[in-house]
Amino acid sequence: MADYIYKATKVQSFMTSQPKEVDFPVTSLNDTAIVQIPARLSVLEAVTFKQICQELIEENSHPKQIIIDFHQTTFMDSSGLGALVSNFKTAQEKGIEMALRKVTPQVMAVLNLTGLDQVFSIESMGNAPPIEPRQLGEQLPTTHPSVRSWMKRVIDVIGSLVGLVITGVLFIPIAIAIQINDPGPIFFKQTRCAWMGKRFQIWKFRSMCVDAEAKKSQVKNQVEGAFFKNDNDPRITRVGRFLRRTSLDELPQFWNVLKGEMSLVGTRPPTPDEVERYEVPEWQRLDVKPGMTGEWQVNGRSAVRSFEDVIRLDLQYQKNWSLVYDLKLIFKTVAVLFNRNSGAV
Repeated sequence: MADYIYKATKVQSFMTSQPKEVDFPVTSLNDTAIVQIPARLSVLEAVTFKQICQELIEENSHPKQIIIDFHQTTFMDSSGLGALVSNFKTAQEKGIEMALRKVTPQVMAVLNLTGLDQVFSIESMGNAPPIEPRQLGEQLPTTHPSVRSWMKRVIDVIGSLVGLVITGVLFIPIAIAIQINDPGPIFFKQTRCAWMGKRFQIWKFRSMCVDAEAKKSQVKNQVEGAFFKNDNDPRITRVGRFLRRTSLDELPQFWNVLKGEMSLVGTRPPTPDEVERYEVPEWQRLDVKPGMTGEWQVNGRSAVRSFEDVIRLDLQYQKNWSLVYDLKLIFKTVAVLFNRNSGAV
């Protein structure tokens, strides 16, 4: 048996004022390595957690099984979840079994929210009774003040109801225009990632031709197009260009806001393949709900040209967030839409 203690590297996030060292005891017994997770698994600890597992996996005599011990963990945010997912994938690639042990209700709530409780091998807690779904919901972490803000939710509900009324008024002319230009479905749905990486279906008015997916391989610069609206994409219909230029294509997302999957203001909702490429610190952008608008929208394409810009603006939103700041971004968005033809976006 061999015991090791790893110390968390000094990584600083937008919410970490004074970085501190955190111990990660690792016990090795025969072909098994047991990694004990501390009370918190946020960005600071998550970076070290990933490093520890990477070192274990890459050893010439790597263990056949890695057990992640969560018995003292009472908080896990998006970065911690990202590190766990990344380690699990790397272990699978090397043929190493990874199991979770002594999972606390707080950690189980996060796994249940994202559906990962069906993916990971989780050792039972003995005779402990199973936790009810309602109880799990009560254990979800407050990863950012906006997550628990009832006033923000009230604004979202009121705004989404107003938005859905506007959507209903404009639905018939938009639907007719789409059908005349390119007959097919009125709506387009796509899988995106919400708070903590939970997947949901985002809705838009269809702006591309019906066989857009078949033509995807013919379109260049797909990496950039995945992050931003690319009006030069040949798959976009004539009506679709108008819908995108005016942002009318996004009106159905008020339904996502009403359901609580999105907020009026937040970070840009990423696609699952984007999230799979995240490094641990980049998972922080999933600590808040995605929004219909946000920093990336009001800053315009001139300021958003790369994935790094998206991350920077999303973390900037989290750092500056307040209800007043949300209202300012909403008003700025309206101003941007009215001035779009003048080159504001």
